[in-house]
Amino acid sequence: MTLPMTVPEPGLPARVRIHEVGPRDGLQNEKTTVPTEVKAEFVRRLADAGLTTIEATSFVHPKWVPQLADAEDLFPRVSHLPVDLPVLVPNERGLDRALALGARRIAVFASATESFAKANLNRTVDEALAMFEPVVARAKAEGLQVRGYLSMCFGDPWEGPVPVEQVAGVCRVLLGMGCDELSLGDTIGVATPGHVRALLAELTGHGTPVDRLAVHFHDTYGQALANTYAALQHGVSTVDASAGGLGGCPYAKSATGNLATEDLVWMLHGLGIDTGVDLGRLVATSEWMAGRLGRPSPSRTVRALSHKE
Repeated sequence: MTLPMTVPEPGLPARVRIHEVGPRDGLQNEKTTVPTEVKAEFVRRLADAGLTTIEATSFVHPKWVPQLADAEDLFPRVSHLPVDLPVLVPNERGLDRALALGARRIAVFASATESFAKANLNRTVDEALAMFEPVVARAKAEGLQVRGYLSMCFGDPWEGPVPVEQVAGVCRVLLGMGCDELSLGDTIGVATPGHVRALLAELTGHGTPVDRLAVHFHDTYGQALANTYAALQHGVSTVDASAGGLGGCPYAKSATGNLATEDLVWMLHGLGIDTGVDLGRLVATSEWMAGRLGRPSPSRTVRALSHKE
């Protein structure tokens, strides 16, 4: 494969670490439960394609996310892989489960808005942050790496636009309690590049190091790559993406699928940015997973390359 032609641009990161969320954020949105061995094979194939950070599963109560109820069975099947395997933990019980299996990287999941905190966590923003504080403290005491996800950073379906100062305030609390990295989530996919730059400027302008920030864009309005490019221009070098664009249904009204890892890799490689990812192997992995799910991948790059002779 000789395309895309590499044409570097000055001022962009030399390397981007892709935080692959397909096995967790992607599969948790599936209507049907994927067999544990298929999930494990998915993680193995992603690692073989060169992805070094693969979010494996979530230790949330099975009642809330039945698609990931097999976390205890899945994690030991992949924990030997030479990659980072972060897991989502919602509370101290989730942390207990993750620690029992030897997890070394965890993530907590907060909201920038009251409406989403109430809908997703049944708490106010402050109550949710208070719940995470002992989780993060214990995880750090155990020597774990902790990521903080922040949802609704660019817009909320109930509240509309979210002021950048409001988002930055929650970010500072998460960093203050010990999170090593923050992932800024465009949960409903409404961000545009100027908005992305404004939020990053608000954060870095008040002392947040850019190397502690990651971005997590959904492609609801086709803006995910443009928003990623804006973040790269600001110095962000960790980008969340989902193999094959898993996450949400691409054919549903107001679909909220994740940025497809293949589409991201195509752009980054064209810009001369190193990812360590073998695009051919990644596309083959997403084609394989699409076959298991019984539908085509929404990723434009997967579709384009899988139809090449």
